[in-house]
Amino acid sequence: MTNPLLADRAQPFGLPDFAAITDADFAPAFETALAAARTEIDEIAACPEPPDFANTIEALELAGQALSDVLSVFFLLSSVESNPEREALQRIFSPKLAEYSSDVMMNGALFGRIDALWQARDTLGLTEEQARVLELTHRSFRRAGAALDAAGRARLREINTRLAELGTAFGQNLLADERDWVMELGEADLSGLQGFVVDAARAAGAERGHAGPVVTLSRSLIVPFLQFSPDRALRKRAFEAWAARGANGGATDNRAITTETLALRDERARLLGYESFAAYRLEPEMAKTPAAVRELLMQVWEPAVRRAQSDSFHYERLLVVEGEDMPLQPWDWRYYAEKRRRALHDLDEAELKPYLQLDRMIEAAFDCATRLFGLEFRSLDVPLHHPDARAWEVTRAGAHVAVFIGDYFARAGKRSGAWCSALRSQRKLGGEVRPHVINVCNFAKPAAGAPALLSYDDARTLFHEFGHALHQMLSDVTYESISGTSVPRDFVELPSQLYEHWLEVPEVLQRFATHAETGEALPEAMLERVLAAATFDMGFQTVEFIASALVDLDFHDGPPPADPMQKQAEVLEGIGMPAAITMRHATPQFAHVFSGGGYASAYYSYMWSEVMDADAFAAFEEAGDPFDPEVAAQLERHVLSVGGLREPDDLYIEFRGRLPGVEALLKGRGLVETA
Repeated sequence: MTNPLLADRAQPFGLPDFAAITDADFAPAFETALAAARTEIDEIAACPEPPDFANTIEALELAGQALSDVLSVFFLLSSVESNPEREALQRIFSPKLAEYSSDVMMNGALFGRIDALWQARDTLGLTEEQARVLELTHRSFRRAGAALDAAGRARLREINTRLAELGTAFGQNLLADERDWVMELGEADLSGLQGFVVDAARAAGAERGHAGPVVTLSRSLIVPFLQFSPDRALRKRAFEAWAARGANGGATDNRAITTETLALRDERARLLGYESFAAYRLEPEMAKTPAAVRELLMQVWEPAVRRAQSDSFHYERLLVVEGEDMPLQPWDWRYYAEKRRRALHDLDEAELKPYLQLDRMIEAAFDCATRLFGLEFRSLDVPLHHPDARAWEVTRAGAHVAVFIGDYFARAGKRSGAWCSALRSQRKLGGEVRPHVINVCNFAKPAAGAPALLSYDDARTLFHEFGHALHQMLSDVTYESISGTSVPRDFVELPSQLYEHWLEVPEVLQRFATHAETGEALPEAMLERVLAAATFDMGFQTVEFIASALVDLDFHDGPPPADPMQKQAEVLEGIGMPAAITMRHATPQFAHVFSGGGYASAYYSYMWSEVMDADAFAAFEEAGDPFDPEVAAQLERHVLSVGGLREPDDLYIEFRGRLPGVEALLKGRGLVETA
């Protein structure tokens, strides 16, 4: 029988036939597709014709499509529903993929053809898009070691393979710690918890085979538990388990992995002629240098710490009033912040949450896309990777644009966090391909028959990931290598963080924030309180983020630390980290940086993009309409549709007329001090 991963896709819109795919299909499909990809690369490198754009660059763009299709399905399933078989396959595939990548990027004959085109680029008559693809292709080969001598290329291969193994192990260890830990709750332990937290704990217990409610390490459950549980001892136990992920000793401990990873990254950067991994990593980004990153982060750090210290004073007073021992601890912060939020803004999350139904928030995200970009969404009945997942066809003026898939609920075996990925990306070369885009979240799943309710932070996450999806769906370029989110890391978060702003548009909440039981719209008085509280506790949120970003930067800006945990402690002490706040991602659980390394030395990029997103939304405010059609058209024309066609600075200036300063970010976070 034909392997369903390799067969022509007969499902609607060319979606994978998830119902027919089994774990046994992956290894043979991978080996077949990998061999085909190698053959395609060899044919390009050995082409007897002189190099031209079509037989070299465009041929490279089209090579390995079968392998991409196999891997997109495999890595989706490995991240949203891991099992021992998939984890074992991932450990086999990762070093083989690293070896294949090295073979491609260090192929002397292939690089010779690319370099010849690069040297003759001014005589080739290339379009703007072709010139950009040639530039990026040449740069990526050079940065991957194509110009090294034989000894350098051999060592770089070894490093790449080992880093792939380490990144896979890091992610699997973290997933194991998150999957295996639960804290059972007795009926007395439910005292003080809001109903939605109790319901989520009972659902989590049932999903994991426990008779009663449990707390897991899913953010959508543990954070509200820390917010509402009056039992300080239980909060401490839950928080310490959460903070200890990846550092529990034994087979799943990630600390040795981080040490080796940092050393290998530094060695790789120096082999390639850079003074540090940070210098290497930031060269193609908007920031360009570690110094520029540090300058931005420290501009925001000072006012954020002042705000957090001011807030902690109020929380300590509440601690004393309740007769608890000082000092304020990390497992106390969210609990007392929630108390003070209710006191200041008369805003109780349990009162707000019934108005934030998942289905209605999805509708809200879709409706904003309709009003801004003319997109329409039609539910699809197609086999997907999990019963909880759902799909929509996206159209505009009757024409097919994309397939969008949402997988929203936490479950055992699903990687924590939220992300957007593409099963297929947009391109025109070789025939029009429209994207298949998926948003993955980890919201608490409700009991059977009950509506899924979100926190305000959950709703913001939904909008954030959908902003990434729009960047993929609205892409309109010829070459996949610059399609959609194929942009520098510190620019990729602009569309996602910008889209969060529409959640705070009053008319959006008035229309879509409707009560799960009564159907009534969010009362105007509550809406005003929600918006007034939008920057509440922003000192805490900013401090925990910047601490992580600075630790990441310092890990990579200079010699690698012999003991990353000691280095982490030194960095936090050096910046004056408040004792009652921890890093958002401590080193042994910092998957952004160590599980694949996509954000290594680049975790700052969320804040770099936020400087732009605050200013970009101001364009709509200046137009007097959050759905102004001309501003929306400019945003699509200069940012969302063009991917990596030009440098991000140029794209943003084309949209906004200038680059922004940090002031809009400070104002948006409520960190501007007033007299």
